[in-house]
Amino acid sequence: MMRRMLRRLLPEATPVSPKERLRAALGALAGILVTGLLGSLALKADATLPALVAPMGASAVLLFAVPSSPLAQPWSILGGNIVAALVGVTAALLITDPFLASAVAIAVAIAAMMTLRCLHPPSGAIALTAVLGGPTIHELGYGFVFWPVAGNSLVLLLIALAFNNLTGRRYPHAAKPAAADHGTTDPASIQRIGFTSADLDDVLKEYDEFLDIDRDDLETILRRTELRSYRRRAGHLDCASIMSRDVVAVAPDNSLKEAHDLMRLHHFKALPVTNDRAEVVGIVTQTDFLDKANWTRGKPRIGFAQRLRLVLSGASAPNDTVKDIMTTPVKTVGPATPIADAIVIFAEEGLHYLPVTRENNKLVGILSQSDVLVAMLADKAAA
Repeated sequence: MMRRMLRRLLPEATPVSPKERLRAALGALAGILVTGLLGSLALKADATLPALVAPMGASAVLLFAVPSSPLAQPWSILGGNIVAALVGVTAALLITDPFLASAVAIAVAIAAMMTLRCLHPPSGAIALTAVLGGPTIHELGYGFVFWPVAGNSLVLLLIALAFNNLTGRRYPHAAKPAAADHGTTDPASIQRIGFTSADLDDVLKEYDEFLDIDRDDLETILRRTELRSYRRRAGHLDCASIMSRDVVAVAPDNSLKEAHDLMRLHHFKALPVTNDRAEVVGIVTQTDFLDKANWTRGKPRIGFAQRLRLVLSGASAPNDTVKDIMTTPVKTVGPATPIADAIVIFAEEGLHYLPVTRENNKLVGILSQSDVLVAMLADKAAA
């Protein structure tokens, strides 16, 4: 009985590794320490001003522990804290009773933040601080908005931008890029199974409640769950059983014309790119030829836009070879990878071909969507 009650009180949190917990803790340590030190240095001339306000601690929890949350994005912390500070100072000036002023400040701040799409829970504490912060805060008036609120928020945000990206967390958060748009009305292949985006939007409207997760992230999670469910139910085939083994590959230094001639000769739409040790270093596809090369007198050459991209990326000088247009790094699978896993990769990544490599990254085959389709049909017929 007691155990059941405790379970109800404890939230069902998603599993987080010790490494991620340490990363979040170190980020908050760096964020608050640097924000406080910079604040102290900036206010040496006026020791009466606060170098750091307490709500920054709550902001640090969001920025470093849950940087993917909509509540932790740059506009949320800057907009939310500034809006709440403005509302709090105004309430303190207009309403003499501190409790009524506090209640009004919180209520108006929440409504304003939701309207401006900058909801940030620590901003509620900012509004309260403006009302209940004492004589020092009250004397600042609207100056409180600029310092410490805007100053602390900006410094903490800049540290979060640097720390999160340096430690492998993309910030500001963005959903995983969708598969390439083919310029037609057809949705991506992963969106043609199960629910539609419109279905999800309708359910969210019916739910009519703020969810602490990006809408696109939620859709990605649900679609991946569908694919994982399929993988669990799928057959026993692996990539080695259906891959093409007599693979035609090209080297990075092969000319574009040589690569294109090979594709035409064998009626391939993609060629793995391997080095002199047969290790896969990229893949070149028809799309690469269309998007990154120009045709001059019947020969493919590097176009100006691609030359500029290569120069800006620091690549070696373009010389109309495969390395100038190949896609790298390339997604690969192993011979023992289940076909169901390959299907998930094809669907999620929007790919048509997957090189098959051993553990040492040496090429042993290539898998196409048509190979998978035939295998699925054969497996279904045999069942």
